[in-house]
Amino acid sequence: MRILSLIPTLPALLVLFLSVRQESPHGDGLNISCVKCHSPKGWNIDPEVYSFNHNTTALPLTGQHTKVDCKLCHPTLVFSEAPNECALCHTDMHEQTVGNDCARCHTPNSWIVTNITDIHRQGRFPLLGPHYMAGCAACHPTASSLRFEPLGIECSDCHMADYQAARDPDHVAGNLSMECTECHSMTAFSWGGGGFSHLFFPLSGGHDIQDCSRCHTAGDFTNAPTDCYACHQEDYNNTTNPNHVSANFPVNCTGCHSTRPGWTPATFDHNSFPLTKGHSGVDCNQCHDPNDYSNISTDCFTCHQEDYNNTTNPGHMGASISTDCMECHTTMSGWKPAKFTIHDAQFFPIYSGSHKGEWNRCTQCHEDLNNYANFTCLTCHEHNKSRMDSEHHEEGGYQYNSIACLECHPRGVGGD
Repeated sequence: MRILSLIPTLPALLVLFLSVRQESPHGDGLNISCVKCHSPKGWNIDPEVYSFNHNTTALPLTGQHTKVDCKLCHPTLVFSEAPNECALCHTDMHEQTVGNDCARCHTPNSWIVTNITDIHRQGRFPLLGPHYMAGCAACHPTASSLRFEPLGIECSDCHMADYQAARDPDHVAGNLSMECTECHSMTAFSWGGGGFSHLFFPLSGGHDIQDCSRCHTAGDFTNAPTDCYACHQEDYNNTTNPNHVSANFPVNCTGCHSTRPGWTPATFDHNSFPLTKGHSGVDCNQCHDPNDYSNISTDCFTCHQEDYNNTTNPGHMGASISTDCMECHTTMSGWKPAKFTIHDAQFFPIYSGSHKGEWNRCTQCHEDLNNYANFTCLTCHEHNKSRMDSEHHEEGGYQYNSIACLECHPRGVGGD
């Protein structure tokens, strides 16, 4: 009985256990079994039983962190108090010039930075061409003290001295843009051989010149005119074939000329009066007064009155044929073949109906070449008066003549 009285009761053991739990040096946040780190040998961490998976925490142990003594990161035994951000354990040698995200440049394996090019590619200024070969201190003068102050990314932020020293051309006097990439390539290893994009005024043909000063005569490269006449007024004034000044030619040179070397050949857009076939290839002066190209009629008769007057087959003047040449003629192949296209609609169908293809010459019906108002039906058909008189004896007012034929047969069909 005395021995049994020495054995603690169950409630007493529970109180003892709870008191031990409350006095845990690891705090209340660690809820893992003690045997994952300790053994009955003592409270020191036993490597033979240690099985805690640090990768389940906010800071997995990789690289150099796998070799660090636990107490360096956990100076107290309350593990939840350990920081998980680089800057909370490591001194910021850059003095806040690159931010707090150490992982942008460093890895747990080493402090040495091996991906400087990639870092710049993800930033505001990729390292291209000569910038790839430049030492850090060339752009970051405080790099030796591990300070990387934020830099401007405009060319002029670093190259203002080059801009001011340039003389061919003088960038300052010429008021050239300080955006260097408009003329220079970031991948080139020298400033020479600028590649200025001149697309707003293409330097092609006669404008493909290497001496900028030929057009930029005032030294100010931002104030050069793009109008042809501004540069070529002397050419305009001195041109005699044709005389541009007296002919009052427009000063928009591109209306006739291109940038091909030289001024000729000129190709004026003549769509207002298409120069097709009979009008193609003629000397401008055949139609235009060399001293006044702006005052010319587009009416055929104005230029071709002599052709109209001298035509005898048929005689246009005697027959009072219309002076609207386009009623019969086109510019496709000279004056012939002519086709009086309104004959069917306004007079008598000869290009359609029963007379289509039954004649070869106008004179088959119009025997009087000086008067096309006269015509005959009787010479083309196998008619004779006695036969026609017999066939028309029941027709009141019948007469044997061409005018009567047309009156009764206006479309050239029997029984009209």
